[in-house]
Amino acid sequence: MNDPAIIIFLIGGLFLGWSLGANDAANVFGTAVGSRMVRFTTAALICGIFVILGAIISGTGTSLTLGKLGAVNALGGSFMAALAAGMTVYWMTKFGLPVSTSQAIIGSIIGWNLFSDSYTDISSLLKILSTWLVCPLLSAVIAAILFSLVKSIVRRVSIGLIRLDGYTRLALIIAGAFGAYSLGANNIANVMGVFVPVAPFPDIQVGSIFYISAIQQLFLLGGLAIAVGVFTYSKRVMMTVGSELITLTPLAAWVAVMAHSIVLFLFASEKLEQFLANLSLPTIPLVPVSSSQAVVGAVIGIGIVQGGRELQWHRIYSIVRGWIITPIISLLVCIVGLYFLQNVFQQTVKRESQYQLTSGVIEQFRKAGIKTDELRTLIGSVFFSSAEVVRAVEEIVPLSSQQGLKVIEYSLKNSLVINAEKLSSIDDHFLSTQQLETLRKLEGEKYNFSWQLGDALAQKDKEWKLQGGGLKNKLKDREIKSKLAYLYRLFKEKEK
Repeated sequence: MNDPAIIIFLIGGLFLGWSLGANDAANVFGTAVGSRMVRFTTAALICGIFVILGAIISGTGTSLTLGKLGAVNALGGSFMAALAAGMTVYWMTKFGLPVSTSQAIIGSIIGWNLFSDSYTDISSLLKILSTWLVCPLLSAVIAAILFSLVKSIVRRVSIGLIRLDGYTRLALIIAGAFGAYSLGANNIANVMGVFVPVAPFPDIQVGSIFYISAIQQLFLLGGLAIAVGVFTYSKRVMMTVGSELITLTPLAAWVAVMAHSIVLFLFASEKLEQFLANLSLPTIPLVPVSSSQAVVGAVIGIGIVQGGRELQWHRIYSIVRGWIITPIISLLVCIVGLYFLQNVFQQTVKRESQYQLTSGVIEQFRKAGIKTDELRTLIGSVFFSSAEVVRAVEEIVPLSSQQGLKVIEYSLKNSLVINAEKLSSIDDHFLSTQQLETLRKLEGEKYNFSWQLGDALAQKDKEWKLQGGGLKNKLKDREIKSKLAYLYRLFKEKEK
């Protein structure tokens, strides 16, 4: 990382991470601190540690969905998208409102898409938007069931008040640690997801015992920024969640934390997704959901079970209003910020890309299920934005949202050269022995499109072949796509 500008641009993501820690830590430990069962310093320490662990270990899954929504392809654009979201969350935090960092970054990404004339994947957007309704409802249901169950158990088991408080305090700490881990795993995509396509760090490998990818380094930085936000500025929002929506008993506080944590974990766990797929059960989409919505939904669920009379509906209304305006503010701030960054400060907010339609590209469209009979007239055409190439194709044939993504993927020019130096740098733990051997057979080859390398590998070895269809194949294909994405970044020719 030779360019000092990279550090400056990453500040946007670090500020967003700080804002998330300042705001969303309330969702993990707010009920525990508000009920005075756990000290703020204890909560902040545990939250900081487990947020970092969750980000590094399990943060990859949700970042893929954000990448589909909009792949910000320049550090300047990533900086402004993260900064706009961070500023929005910070303003809301100043008012003591637990807002959604997920909503803020979604607004920023769409703002960048509009400014740069980039394609917005509507299916991914709708998937994320649906979670804004499902998340608080699911959390409320889980909290209501869990609260009723816990109350029933406590009534039947004779435990002294002092012992009960001790057990509850321990349970709150454990639940908070689980919640912080889930927060890091699910929401690190909000903090550093926009930087993933332009990850500025080289992969680090020390012998055969230690390896950390560029993306993991990003997530580590983001996790540290979240932890700093927890320590420095989260107390006010913790008190809002913990005591101003409804007065919670220690047991109710534990239920709220657990319900919130379970919901975040459900939408972040690749292992759970794989487990469900292996049982041939429907999987839960890996998307960054709002921890604020999850914990508020949990508190409301508990309040409804208790009759709903103690719920501070006016406070809930102000929080929901904050959720609605957050993505709008973030979108507008991002567009204005991009304009000034590009035109006043002369910074690159979008990297120039070429999308070319060749006969080979058209054939890839056909394999993806796109009608290509009338697309031959576009052979030789060159476009300079993802939205432009999709519009050109849609004028001739109708496209689904997923087919729009395929048009972009196959038409994007990306010159690759398979050279010996880069081959020798590949981590032999990342690729299987057979996959690596197949790749080495392509030494010296050059490609104009990324998919050409993928096709060449698949023709030589079935281990590189995407299967398609079915949940189990989806998970295997995701692994292969992840490896291919690494190779595309590794062998890409530097722009002159």
